[in-house]
Amino acid sequence: MSGYRVQPWKLRWEGLSLTDLRQTESTFALANGHIGMRGTLEEGEPRGLPGTYLNGFYEEHDLPYGESGYGYPEEGQTVVNVTDGKVLRLLVEDEPLDLRYGRTVAHEQELDFRSGTLRRSTEWESPTGKRVIVRTERLVSLTQRAVAAIRYEVEAAQDVQLVVQSDLLANEPVEERSGDPRVAKALDSPLVADFAYARGKRAVLAHRPRASGLRMAAAMDHEVEANGSLRTEVEADEDLARFTVAVDVAAGEKLTIVKYLGYGWSKQRSVPALRAQVEAALAGALQTGWDGLLEEQRDFLDEFWNSADVEVDGDPELQQAVRFALFHVLQAAVRGETRAIAGKGLTGPGYDGHAFWDTEAFVLPVLTYTVPEAARDALSWRHSTVEDARERARILGLGGAAFPWRSISGAECSAYWPASTAAFHVSGDVAYAVAQYAQATGDEEFERAAGAEILVETARLWMSLGHHVPGDGFRIDGVTGPDEYTAVVDNNVYTNLMAQRNLRVAAEVCERLPEVAQHLGVEDGEPEAWLRAAEAMNLPYDDELGVHQQSEGFTKHAEWDFEATEADDYPLLLNYPYFDLYRKQVVKQADLVLAMHLRGDAFTAAQKARNFAYYEARTVRDSSLSAATQAVLAAEVGALELAYDYLSEAAFTDLHDLHHNVHNGLHMASLAGVWLGLVAGFGGMRDHSGGLEFAPRLPVGLNRFSFRMTYRGSGLCVVVEEGKATYRIVSGPGLRIKHHGEEVAVEPENPLVLQVPAAPEPPEGITQPAGRAPRRRTPNRAQD
Repeated sequence: MSGYRVQPWKLRWEGLSLTDLRQTESTFALANGHIGMRGTLEEGEPRGLPGTYLNGFYEEHDLPYGESGYGYPEEGQTVVNVTDGKVLRLLVEDEPLDLRYGRTVAHEQELDFRSGTLRRSTEWESPTGKRVIVRTERLVSLTQRAVAAIRYEVEAAQDVQLVVQSDLLANEPVEERSGDPRVAKALDSPLVADFAYARGKRAVLAHRPRASGLRMAAAMDHEVEANGSLRTEVEADEDLARFTVAVDVAAGEKLTIVKYLGYGWSKQRSVPALRAQVEAALAGALQTGWDGLLEEQRDFLDEFWNSADVEVDGDPELQQAVRFALFHVLQAAVRGETRAIAGKGLTGPGYDGHAFWDTEAFVLPVLTYTVPEAARDALSWRHSTVEDARERARILGLGGAAFPWRSISGAECSAYWPASTAAFHVSGDVAYAVAQYAQATGDEEFERAAGAEILVETARLWMSLGHHVPGDGFRIDGVTGPDEYTAVVDNNVYTNLMAQRNLRVAAEVCERLPEVAQHLGVEDGEPEAWLRAAEAMNLPYDDELGVHQQSEGFTKHAEWDFEATEADDYPLLLNYPYFDLYRKQVVKQADLVLAMHLRGDAFTAAQKARNFAYYEARTVRDSSLSAATQAVLAAEVGALELAYDYLSEAAFTDLHDLHHNVHNGLHMASLAGVWLGLVAGFGGMRDHSGGLEFAPRLPVGLNRFSFRMTYRGSGLCVVVEEGKATYRIVSGPGLRIKHHGEEVAVEPENPLVLQVPAAPEPPEGITQPAGRAPRRRTPNRAQD
């Protein structure tokens, strides 16, 4: 039997399943925001999908258009599988260790959330009867940005000759992953060799893609330990550098190799400079040593879990999934340092390695309240692309800055303009994340250097995009909201509410930092105009139904025939024309419901309940973004069991491969949504009022849950049990918060225990489209 074992601090797979390799290579991926390595076997084969990625390193290609038009983006960007340093091929008496041959006696892998390493143990018998035990441990350093390392140990069951070939391999074959011949051509041997060097136990390779103008280098060095004499050699050519070790090992003895890797890339630096950079990274890693790297990794994660852990008592499988989610969100961002956080992180090539608005709406709230410095770095990347966003707005005949729907470098990369160019809400999402970060941290230095400019330029975008109509308020027409099944509409409520907040916080920051406003060229009367537009914002409402319209006229569209839609017809975008989807009441992902989470201050409790019930019956969740948001609002309106089911769907999206695409990488927004579902959903955390508010409730099936977060330099722990909640300061000064609407003070060394009122009665008649209800979640109370 093979599969994941339930453990609170590890993701462990026991047994050998070659058909599951592509999935486990994603779930066992290691990254630090700069380097990403899929969890492939060190021997290189068998494999599902090899992958080593550098954040921001990509190739360019033409975008496909049957008919072109003014303003269409011209170039696409696709993440490149760079030089693979994970490979250590083992030959046992000239038989390559390959789990497809011989006999695999035992095999397991485990990702340890506390050590930050991927461990593996394989007992293998060669076709000629020679048996070895291979134990490996791999890390991508969370403290030394450019460094990864692997400890590879082989124990012999009888006297045997072992040969290990440690490789740097560029342009390794990858199956075609795109139906677009332009993309396929760009990724067919995408790297051009610039430099190769080998000496002693060290090798360096430098490469560049053909079109994007970027350069990268990878380097390796080794420490070798064995009883008996060693024979070693090293060589390098354009696409392969190899360090070879040969040794005779007695029964019960071991060969141990520690492989250190250094990676770097640049658009400006020369090949000699890149070589110097990666060799310097190796020097630092060798100085620290394997044990030192392990200690640094553990210390870093101890600090992270002390400030960000979420405990779930009563559902061990969910507990494992929650920590799995937090660990991967951390890995996607912590050393990104002014690079984007891609939709798949650095775990696979899905979405071509692009970053979306998911980052600001889902991932950054988690980082803002757990690892704020990583949130600042991600927002600094957005700021570094402001000039690209200004240019995009100019091309579209608009003012301000229009941030891209999908991108690696900051340029728009989507060829489908109704879902991309028209999705102006992205700029509001970026502004929302800036304001949220500034409020949660009090980081005025960031506001002055970057945040204010983003807020001002996005406010200017809304003023050029929208217009006042007497008796009809401030309208924003011809846009696409988060729901990609309803495109190019007038007055999308989500977009308008995010624009409203954007305009208000931009005016506020100009008033608070007048010298910055002056530097940004804010004219007299400009902030006042923003506030008038915000006050007059058009928010469509259907008086007859008593619900907000997702966009103007949405509730008048024909209903989708869900009863006649077969299970195999989902996702709908692959089986029905967009034209049909656009004119029906069918929702791909939470749109108005997301507005009620992020802008909950714009709705009454009664409106939230009615809106939730209405859109719940029309949302099919063809997007992994949806379940977490539905969990948050279901909890708020009192549908606690439904909220638990949606939380579980978000938590197991990748571990259970619910969307059948984990082979291309993990879903970072859904993973972040697990934290949101617990903290914002069952914890009721909101920050609309400029401070922290909580309205915690315990879902059926859990005995208790707790979460830790950071706010204004203070560490706060919230414990939710049946009928009560405990607030405790774990670091820093005390805080003033709200508990179910009541303002209270939480002081250090003085935990505050408060009663939790009963949940509101959920709205009557909550249903989902036929066949689209979330799977009923029964907590798994067993663990290994």
